[in-house]
Amino acid sequence: MTSFAAVDLGASSGRVMVGRVGRHELELTEAHRFANRPVRVPEGLRWNVLGLYAGVLDGLRAAGRVDSVGIDSWAVDYGLLDADGALLGNPVHYRDGRTEGVAEKVWADVPAAELYAATGVQYAPFNTLYQLTAARSAGHLDRAERLLLIPDLLSYWLTGEQGTELTNASTTQLVDPGTRDWSYPVAARLGVDLGLFAPLRRPGDPAGVLRPEVLEETGLEGPVPVTAVASHDTASAVAAVPAAGERFAYICTGTWSLAGLELDAPVVTEESRAANFTNELGLDGTVRYLRNIMGLWLLQECVRAWGEPDLDELLRAAAAVPGLRSVVDAGDAAFLAPGRMPERIAEACRASGQPVPGSPAEVTRCILDSLALAHRRAVEDAQRLAGHAVDVVHVVGGGVRNALLCQLTADACGLPVVAGPTEAAALGNVLVQARAHGLVGDRTDMRRLLSRTQPLTRYEPRGDRAPWRAAGARLAGG
Repeated sequence: MTSFAAVDLGASSGRVMVGRVGRHELELTEAHRFANRPVRVPEGLRWNVLGLYAGVLDGLRAAGRVDSVGIDSWAVDYGLLDADGALLGNPVHYRDGRTEGVAEKVWADVPAAELYAATGVQYAPFNTLYQLTAARSAGHLDRAERLLLIPDLLSYWLTGEQGTELTNASTTQLVDPGTRDWSYPVAARLGVDLGLFAPLRRPGDPAGVLRPEVLEETGLEGPVPVTAVASHDTASAVAAVPAAGERFAYICTGTWSLAGLELDAPVVTEESRAANFTNELGLDGTVRYLRNIMGLWLLQECVRAWGEPDLDELLRAAAAVPGLRSVVDAGDAAFLAPGRMPERIAEACRASGQPVPGSPAEVTRCILDSLALAHRRAVEDAQRLAGHAVDVVHVVGGGVRNALLCQLTADACGLPVVAGPTEAAALGNVLVQARAHGLVGDRTDMRRLLSRTQPLTRYEPRGDRAPWRAAGARLAGG
């Protein structure tokens, strides 16, 4: 079997996984896991990217002999390099407040409807385009010669070669999802210098080999190639959805829930923009048509505020709480910032005239009901807007471990939920590397291999959907 190192960086933790691929075999083991803790400094919220890089090196050392390395991470954030290739400060965290009010300035030059028609990217205050606009206004681009998105920055440090991987680039709001190239008219109208970006790469493209210094530090024997994968972690996760056929929806769960469809072409209608759906690029010319939902961030922040109680016990207690007593809008930007999450959820319930959850179990049930309700709405809206019906919902990522959330999602959607794999992003990362090395075929072959080798759990919908419709109406009315 051939071994591949998948560097998979999430918003709260990083990991280096080793995937071993044979003709009918796919095994994944964890070599090293490390925390990803942002740091608040006087100038704002920053990523500890040097700590992440150290974790990557530690992980490669623990991985042992590998035939290739691939890197995926969260989207939109970046590092700036000077003319000598040195990093100009720690990358800004997308939850930093520097983009407040910036979107309106951008829309004054390119109205929101025109921007969506050109790029297909939903509005989010932290989109790379708005971050760049804020950075330019603050003079932070004055010394910058290169901008590298997070996985491309780490790849550069490993190899000395620079590139911009396409699936992640598509989240910048500067790519045309139809041409799969930069949106030159948008960049020109907004004064964005596309020369800041390194040349585009596609998943499967070579991205260099590990530098001699990296080989020495990790103990690996060269040459070890680095392969561009679908470097947006959601793109890798969608590539690892073990679906049969095309009539499926997916929900990539973790800090965020990304719920939507895999399509052949973008949907850039005004109705789609109003519904806040995004068109991000995926593997093999596909479009990830999806909505961003706040996800398990809500629960993660509450658990942190409660002093890290045992999660299994908390979920068992939440399962005993009557469902749908109170729900909140899981996509509300009011929940974006860290801190005071239990109080903010209680305040939202109080403001909408619903019972206020008091105990941790009640707050947890409110969160999970709200997420399931948001999943239902996203799946239904995506089918309607894209004219693409589905028969099953695939849940992948960290939420697979949350059986209550999976069952509630099946109940809310009225569709069977197939949960798994948990480490979807890492598996998608591995499979793109394996395909580049000729070990697997197209997406259909990749998904067959996943179905045969990965543990999956099926949840059938239970009960009447009327209470879910009523909760949705109540939330809309609130």
